[in-house]
Amino acid sequence: MLGEARRRLPHLAYADARLEVVEGKSAAAENGAPRASGDDQDLALGVRVLAGDRAIAPGWLGLTLGAADAGALPAILRDALARAHRRAIANAEGKAAAREKLGPLGASLADTRLHPVGIREDRVPAVFAVDPRTLPLEAMVACATDVSRRVAAAGPGVAYNWVSTLTRLARELFVSSEGSCIDQSFALTQGACAVVGVHGPVSQEIYDVVGHQRGWEVLTDGIADPLLAAPPFVDWALALARDAVELAQAPPLPTGDREAVVVTDPHYNTLVAHEIVGHPVELDRALKMETAYAGRSWLLASLADHQLGKPIASPLVSAFSDPALPGYGHYAYDHEGTPARRVVHIDQGRFTGFMNSRQTAAIFGGAPNGHFKATHASLVPLIRMSSTVFAGGDRAPADILGEVDRGWYLAGHRIPSIAESRENFRISARKVYEIVNGRLGRLYRDGGIAADTRDYLMQVDAVGSDFRLYPIPNCGKGQPMQTKKLGNGGPTMRSRARVVGG
Repeated sequence: MLGEARRRLPHLAYADARLEVVEGKSAAAENGAPRASGDDQDLALGVRVLAGDRAIAPGWLGLTLGAADAGALPAILRDALARAHRRAIANAEGKAAAREKLGPLGASLADTRLHPVGIREDRVPAVFAVDPRTLPLEAMVACATDVSRRVAAAGPGVAYNWVSTLTRLARELFVSSEGSCIDQSFALTQGACAVVGVHGPVSQEIYDVVGHQRGWEVLTDGIADPLLAAPPFVDWALALARDAVELAQAPPLPTGDREAVVVTDPHYNTLVAHEIVGHPVELDRALKMETAYAGRSWLLASLADHQLGKPIASPLVSAFSDPALPGYGHYAYDHEGTPARRVVHIDQGRFTGFMNSRQTAAIFGGAPNGHFKATHASLVPLIRMSSTVFAGGDRAPADILGEVDRGWYLAGHRIPSIAESRENFRISARKVYEIVNGRLGRLYRDGGIAADTRDYLMQVDAVGSDFRLYPIPNCGKGQPMQTKKLGNGGPTMRSRARVVGG
């Protein structure tokens, strides 16, 4: 049908369509009692057209459909292509008129072009032991309730808990007027737990998730993959409860008046990699295509003024995004049919590249690297992280810690606060320990570190061999907001920063 559209619709340069079916179940419990459950199916369509006579511009259309629409999909797709085409033609005429009226400024309104990619026909199956579609909803409710009950009984210091679970199977079909036809399926299962620990007047709430692109076995059996291993869900949730109680008994972290040595664990560096590497290397952000609702990037001031090839970190620091890594960030093709591949952002301290799309690759140069993704087929894709990480090093974490006479050890991440261009940050940790003579000392709560991004990365003087991945379930970007599940991670690292209490 898309090939026929090129003949039927005037001045059409390109078209693609994304059809997505998601079948999922969820259940939640609060303080040992069942609270919510759901069994949902979703069908959605997204269409993009590039067209125009005096200029070329995009037209997008997204539709959320239902089971009654399945039999009419050919007609719905034909109509969606026509509507997206009309939008593209109108946008193209507006662009051409602005070019004529605005002189040199109008000349900056370039035609929308896509960097070429190979034509692909492929089918990528989901991986699971327990098919999410066959799991009884009653079993999910029972699991969430049992875990919540056991967390509530973990000790008198547990004042409140909320436990949720989900499992789903998604199938995505991508077709383009160039001839690509890609059929990908994904299973995903997740458990989440929020716990409030109390000690006297002090309360401490912590929240985390565990999950993988697999079936229900993720929660019953745990995750055996060495890069993101996890125990069964109930054991994982009980460990979270113990942390909440322990933290409620700890004193608040005092704010330091100067930089100190800080050692950060892989879980903490998961959020650091996400915030100070992942987001600023999204090329739509860097090109200021989304400044109004997501900020800019300090890595690119203009097409002529950027950090490519320049040192932005210690030679010990490398970072990359890799959709081949396991977990939430794994996929074979993005949502414009580009094969996913590893993108190195920092290579031994030097900045080397951005995540991109076919359009931004055509603007900035370089080949498309497969990071154009939408959280729902009805929404316009954005440049998104896959699994963005700090690369592992060769140092034993115990040795990195043991070399510190006085400093701080940060374990687990909590809340980020990041500058608009990501050039500085403040990220809180779940736990902060003082380091005295190479050993962990007193535990503190409600604290983290604040630093200038470049200064912090430049001062990294040790990188551990304990590389780990963790799921990030709720990365927000776009308007309307798209909340995406992805992966981040890294090893133990040592640098200098100012510790700040909360």
